[in-house]
Amino acid sequence: MSEKKALDPARLRQDFPILNQTIHRQKPLVYFDNGASTQRPTSVIDAMDQCYRETYANVHRGIHWLSEQASAQYEEARLKVARFINAPFPEAVIFTAGTTMAINLVANSWGRSTLKPGDEVLLTICEHHSNIVPWQQVAAETGAVVKFVDITDDGRLDMDDLRGKLSDKTKIVAFMAVSNMLGTIFPVAEIIALAKSVGAATLIDAAQHVPHEPTDVQQWGADFVVFSGHKVLGPSGIGILWGRKDLLESMPPFLGGGSMIDKVTTEGFTPGELPAKFEAGTPPIVEAIGLGAAIDYISAVSLQWVASHEKLLSATLMKRLEKIEGLTVWGPAPEHRSGIVSFTIEGVAAQDLAILLDQKGFAIRVGHHCAMPLHQRLGIKASCRASFYLYNTIEEVEAFADAVEAVVKRLR
Repeated sequence: MSEKKALDPARLRQDFPILNQTIHRQKPLVYFDNGASTQRPTSVIDAMDQCYRETYANVHRGIHWLSEQASAQYEEARLKVARFINAPFPEAVIFTAGTTMAINLVANSWGRSTLKPGDEVLLTICEHHSNIVPWQQVAAETGAVVKFVDITDDGRLDMDDLRGKLSDKTKIVAFMAVSNMLGTIFPVAEIIALAKSVGAATLIDAAQHVPHEPTDVQQWGADFVVFSGHKVLGPSGIGILWGRKDLLESMPPFLGGGSMIDKVTTEGFTPGELPAKFEAGTPPIVEAIGLGAAIDYISAVSLQWVASHEKLLSATLMKRLEKIEGLTVWGPAPEHRSGIVSFTIEGVAAQDLAILLDQKGFAIRVGHHCAMPLHQRLGIKASCRASFYLYNTIEEVEAFADAVEAVVKRLR
């Protein structure tokens, strides 16, 4: 794509077949559920279709032509991911089933082999359930303790609370780079530096960061970084765990089976080298190829522009919504947030609002967004969330704000 195309959301929309349709009596589809999953451009769909039609076979197990073609495409996708996040060693890029699986891999491999009774795992109250439950499970088995860092009243991380809870008992600080509910952009490098000051490891849930802003794992200085393919224009069923090579080499395998071994006898086994060590069984071959195509697409677009564009959309919507009586937008000011706007309206059920907005063609998310502890902290049960991406336009935001106003009047 040319730079001109990359900076024109209306033009970019043409690359996404699913967006060019009408629903519910010819209402134009407006997709504002990108925080849950993005849509796929034609180039990703075509790459996966071509693999199934022309080059599909299991990888790394055959010497025939198809297997060699599929293996080359699969490993090329790994190289693309490594370049995209500036990972120094491609073999430290592990294909998983998604962000959830990647976090579970770290919790169960690193966590079970490292954590002892009394050790502390430090999370934020904003975390997605996928970065809470695995640590609670491992803590229950190892005797470790899970603690949570609070947020400020405006939805930013309470850095004083973080400093107060860090200690020599802290073994890992696991946190999201961007809140999937508040939209808050966390100071990743600063948090990592504080964790390092007490000797703690770090895991960054970058699912809401990698698709929207440049990500440099070396610049961050993180130990583990995870994200999902389906949030960065790729297919579902694939995610990434990047880890420091020395840490990954020291960790025991999480899953056992084919591909992850060097040798198996009746007495035991020897695990394979990275990345095979953590990729047991038949991997997500076509999904990896699709993710590679998605990275090709997003790499042709300025991620700095994407971040700026999404901030503009968020600021525009927030300015319009603040005029609605009884409406609360949760989270910080536009300059401290990404393209996510979650809100509640006094006297209006979030689900009712979302259902009526859907009838007008607007796809948003409603509920607790897999962040129940955060909603409990805020004193609410559910919220409506509009989340943007590179193909959303100012015109869609304005139309959405008009629709919210009309629906609220109807419900009241």
